Amino acid sequence: MSTAWQGPAEPADQTATDVPAPVLELRGVTVRFGSVPALSRVSLALRSGEVTCVLGENGSGKSTLVAVLSGMEQPAEGELLVDGRPVRFRSPQQARAQGIATVWQDLAIAPLMSVWRNFFLGAEPTRGLWPFRRLDVGRAEEITTRAMARVGVTGLDPDQAASALQAGERQSLAIARALHFGARVLVIDEPTAPMTVSQRAMVLQAVVAAREDGLAVVFVTHSPQYAHLVGDRFLLLGGGRVAGHLTREDVDVDDLTRLVAGGDELSRLTESLRRE
Repeated sequence: MSTAWQGPAEPADQTATDVPAPVLELRGVTVRFGSVPALSRVSLALRSGEVTCVLGENGSGKSTLVAVLSGMEQPAEGELLVDGRPVRFRSPQQARAQGIATVWQDLAIAPLMSVWRNFFLGAEPTRGLWPFRRLDVGRAEEITTRAMARVGVTGLDPDQAASALQAGERQSLAIARALHFGARVLVIDEPTAPMTVSQRAMVLQAVVAAREDGLAVVFVTHSPQYAHLVGDRFLLLGGGRVAGHLTREDVDVDDLTRLVAGGDELSRLTESLRRE
C-alpha cells in the first residue's frame, strides 16, 4: 500500500464542545522489532460511542497496533493516555484493568464447555452463604441469553457446547462478554476464519451494539465495504505509518476502497478530499 500522503494526526486536545475527550489515545507511538519499525509515530484518538476502523494491507502494522492497545507490545517511543492520563501497559491484564477488551483474530474458546461457562470464565454468579454457596446456573444462563440477544444473537441455547457455535456467534459471544463486564474500549481484530455473509452480519451487528452502548470500538479489517457499513472514522495504515485519518463524511465506500487499494489513486484521491 502506498504511503505517499502522510495524513495528519488527530489533535491531542479537542476544544469543540461537541467532541468528547478521548477515552484512549495514542500519541506518536513507535514500535520496533530489532531495527525495523513495525509502527512509526502513529497517533489515534478513541472516543466513546464511535467506531474507528483500521484498514491496510498485510504488513501495514494493523496487528502491531492491536498488540499495543491490548498490552501485548510496549512502544519504544510515544505514549498512551487513558482519560488524558499517561499509562504504560506491561501486560494484557493491565490493559483489561483499564477497561480495554480485545477480541482476537483466532478466538479461543473451550469447545466442550457450555456457552454460558465460556461467557463467564470463572466469574460465574453464585447464591447462598458460605459454606453452602453454589453456582447459580439458572441466573448464569439467563444473563448469557440476554447478553447475546443484546448483540443480535437470539434463540441461543446457553447450555449447548460452545463448539456448536458458528464463527460469527463466537465473535459475538466475546463482544457480549466485554459489554457485560464493563469494557470501555473494545478492540476487534478481524477473524481469520472464513465467514458467510450472515455470520459477518452478526459481528457487524455486535459492533454497532457496542457503539450504541457507549464503547469506543476499534474494528480492524481488510474490507473497506464492511468498514464503511459501521465505521465513524477510518485509520489507514501503510508500512507501519499513518496513510490517512478520515471520517465517514470524507469518503463513500468507493473512495475508501480505492484508498485501501493504494497505488496512484491514493495520492490523487486524498489530495482531492483535502482540497474539498
